[in-house]
Amino acid sequence: MFSKGKETSTMPATTSSSPSTGINSLGTATKIIGNLTADSDIRLDGILEGNVICGAKLILGPKGKISGEVQCQNAVIEGAIEGVLRVKDHLHLKETARVKGEIYTNKMQFQTGAKFDGKCEMGGQTIAPKMAIPKEAKTA
Repeated sequence: MFSKGKETSTMPATTSSSPSTGINSLGTATKIIGNLTADSDIRLDGILEGNVICGAKLILGPKGKISGEVQCQNAVIEGAIEGVLRVKDHLHLKETARVKGEIYTNKMQFQTGAKFDGKCEMGGQTIAPKMAIPKEAKTA
């Protein structure tokens, strides 16, 4: 009972390299002006004016709105996005989704009623952040 031997713990070991399985949730009364980054899932029902980098799944609720660039592993979109949407694996646009801008994804599910205005590239290509064009190349 009170031995001086090696201590053991029944608590699971955690390390900084193990991903969190929690969901980051922002409600309908939330408005963010700036960037949002998370390694785990994000659910957004409010408004975000900025960029989103999500290492897992992004869920944009029916009243949610994003103006900016989104990068994520998977996405379920029910709300509105204006900007660039880069989804590494699977994008699901629900019937209430409204996307204006560019979509880059590997696979996409598009439900009846979803609205999209812009450019879409999908298939087996690698989805990567777009590189900025140097100023001298723009003026040439």
